[in-house]
Amino acid sequence: MIARDGASISLWQQTSEPYITTRSFNPDESYDIIIAGGGITGVSTALLLQQAGYRCALLEAHSLCFGTSGGTTAHLNTIMDTPYTTIAGNFGKENARLVAQAAKGAIDTIQNNIAAYHIDCGFEPADAFLFAQNEKQVQELEDIRKASAEAGVSVDYTDKIPVPVDFDKAMIIKGQAQFHPVRYIHALAKAFEQAGGVIAENCRVMATDNTESLVVKTSAGELRCSRLIYATHIPPGVSILNLRCAPYRSYAMAVRLKNGPYPEGLAYDMYDPYHYYRTQRIDGQPHLIVGGEDHKTGHADNAAACFLKLESHIRSWFDVKEVVCKWSSQYFEPTDGLPYIGHMPGQPGNILVATGFGGNGMIYSTVAARLLADIILNRENPYTTLFDPNRIKPIAGFSNFVKENIDVVKQYVSGWLSKEKIDGLADIAPGEGKVVKIEEHTVAIYKDEEHKLHTINPTCTHLKCQVTWNNVEQSWDCPCHGARYDTEGRVLTGPADIDLPKIPL
Repeated sequence: MIARDGASISLWQQTSEPYITTRSFNPDESYDIIIAGGGITGVSTALLLQQAGYRCALLEAHSLCFGTSGGTTAHLNTIMDTPYTTIAGNFGKENARLVAQAAKGAIDTIQNNIAAYHIDCGFEPADAFLFAQNEKQVQELEDIRKASAEAGVSVDYTDKIPVPVDFDKAMIIKGQAQFHPVRYIHALAKAFEQAGGVIAENCRVMATDNTESLVVKTSAGELRCSRLIYATHIPPGVSILNLRCAPYRSYAMAVRLKNGPYPEGLAYDMYDPYHYYRTQRIDGQPHLIVGGEDHKTGHADNAAACFLKLESHIRSWFDVKEVVCKWSSQYFEPTDGLPYIGHMPGQPGNILVATGFGGNGMIYSTVAARLLADIILNRENPYTTLFDPNRIKPIAGFSNFVKENIDVVKQYVSGWLSKEKIDGLADIAPGEGKVVKIEEHTVAIYKDEEHKLHTINPTCTHLKCQVTWNNVEQSWDCPCHGARYDTEGRVLTGPADIDLPKIPL
């Protein structure tokens, strides 16, 4: 079993062994390129650059697949979370076609890698189905169908879907796929090391100094390189990307059914947030994976209730034998609907970034790997301008930009005003966390199952917002920009790169 950034256990975490590095890491050596982040984006990018002749080091703050790559539901699709209606409206029809082309190319790349490296990761081609359940959704489905077809996606109407859910109209999308993401990523990591690359786990990137060469400050010391790539889901520190990417959490369950066939294909309803369904066979055992109940990070008063709602939804349509595992995961939603891949805004040209993948991380991570490699290799890439992190689109996504950042301001204000006063620590139950006022001090307190208190400063070290308790992942989550910390205050998820200070009582 591998570790993840929370207390709940994902299906991939449960069915994978920790990655064991085969090459020693020497922090005193210099590297051509340092890649920060041991998920699918970082590993895929590192492999391409190492094979291109660069000397690369992949640094991971925890362990490979610790973050979202270990918590994805691993849909490989050309039908994106941001529909082609929105992409065409924001960026034009030609750019919508480029997005569809990029998505198809990513699936082809993953399939080619699986063949080239003989990866046993349960990859299966599949059709996807998007279905409408009321009159308004039927009209929206027609708009999506038309825009998707114009973008070059193979779509058509169908009178059948693979899940036993009532629907009014449905669309089938050809050429999709699914796989076991952790087994795939671990295989690419092995190929990276065999090509001469170096992986350093438990090595957090803290800061950079840009002198004649790039000095990367890490928890293992200072390293020198020519280029740095942030493949950390969201880059650490403070940048304009924190304003352009909103953090969300999504919930998933893997269940076994009592009887009846498991769904073949990928399926999605059209509610907001929507539900998504698929089957994954692992070591001969089928699992139905259902996800949904998304919300902004740190905005659920009771995250465990999201699991209850999701399980109720699953049991209303499927004859469930048992829940194998349930987990939540984080993603960052870009305000204009497309990811940011390329040169880091506000930084010199030797620092690059990939972020804002929304719910299509498995696809955009693979797009990002090729694009980042091409930028460094000075090769032309049709997606360079489209995904440029420095793009300025005052119209595209502007209403989302305003909405998300007004919400951030609200969180700052509520953090100042809504601290619960507590007279007795007995009011906190075992396994519970609260931000409380004690003798005019604001403290984040977690009481473990042995009644031991863990007390930390609740002010996020990123931009000073107040964290909230996540009772599903047993973590302190920042509702402003998505930083997350464990019960001891240690950083689980960026953009924060400094732990929360402990407070002695």
